[in-house]
Amino acid sequence: MHPPATKPHYPILDGLRGVAAVLVVVFHLFEAYYPVPANHPMHHGYLAVDFFFLLSGFVVGYAYDDRWGRMSIGDFFRIRMIRLHPLVLLSTVVGAVCFWFDPYANGSQRVGVPELLGVMLVSFTLLPARDLRGWGETHCLNGPCWSLLQEYLANILYALVGRKMSQTALGVLVAVSAGALIWTASWRGDVGTGWGYDTFWIAVVRMMFPFFAGLLLFRSGRLLRLPHAFPLCSLAILVVFFLPTFRYNGLYEALSIILVFPLIVAAGAGGEISGRWARLCKFSGEISYPIYIMHYPFIYIYTAWVIEKKPAPEQIVPVAVGLFVFFIGLSYASFKWYDEPVRAWLKARFGTKAGAVQAGAERMVK
Repeated sequence: MHPPATKPHYPILDGLRGVAAVLVVVFHLFEAYYPVPANHPMHHGYLAVDFFFLLSGFVVGYAYDDRWGRMSIGDFFRIRMIRLHPLVLLSTVVGAVCFWFDPYANGSQRVGVPELLGVMLVSFTLLPARDLRGWGETHCLNGPCWSLLQEYLANILYALVGRKMSQTALGVLVAVSAGALIWTASWRGDVGTGWGYDTFWIAVVRMMFPFFAGLLLFRSGRLLRLPHAFPLCSLAILVVFFLPTFRYNGLYEALSIILVFPLIVAAGAGGEISGRWARLCKFSGEISYPIYIMHYPFIYIYTAWVIEKKPAPEQIVPVAVGLFVFFIGLSYASFKWYDEPVRAWLKARFGTKAGAVQAGAERMVK
């Protein structure tokens, strides 16, 4: 599908990305008290990551598929780094500070300054670093960075191979990736992993199908025209996340990614919105990436408090609500006072002819 010179914007997709990101925060707040997924009220909340990958494949195709005649691979990587990496750096610094001053985990008593700085410097690159917590994490200062590493890998694969693939070849890749996802999810019983060294390969499996399925969905142009698309798609995400675990739970999660998520994205891209819903989607889209990447360093402290102090539910609720409000404010402040101005400076400092590409595309690209 070749988009017109003046591209339409997909505000509902911005809103849905924000809905999924906020639900990730809620999932992590519950997870401290319900570490076993079967007991967790939001049993499948980690599927938000797979939804992000599918959205990313769609919007990367939308933003860049028709621009390769005016943009080199180097330009593309520069644009993506400027879009994504400033918040990676900030969240890693925040993660190091939270680790050092965590009053419950006592990070400063177990790790020296040189070791922490070394891990932080490696984490700046998004490469896996030494696990300082003993949880087996590839990104111990800010856990969600594991998915950003997969996002970068997906972008590399798109720039080197995916952008040149025919519809047929892309369809074959998506079908094979779907088979790998079904097998992995059925074998394991869920897809809620990939953040650790022992399951790193599952992170790749989780990325491959949704990212390239999103790209295929964009190129096919098969969008759904659904009235009230934003609230209905948001409700669909809630239902997928909150349904209980099943006997064939892994198959359910794989089919949610393979069948349900593409339908939600197709409906979101094909829907229309205005007024208050449009303003909500705009705000939701603005905070989606910051809240996803910035909240988890504080979740470490919150989780350590729950484990160490074993507070009663009536003590946890006000703390969790307060953290949720704090995360909303932090994400918006990070977006307005750090991410936007830093990206503007980087574009001015390192801009190339691809700057025009970025200006027209980055609002749609996570």
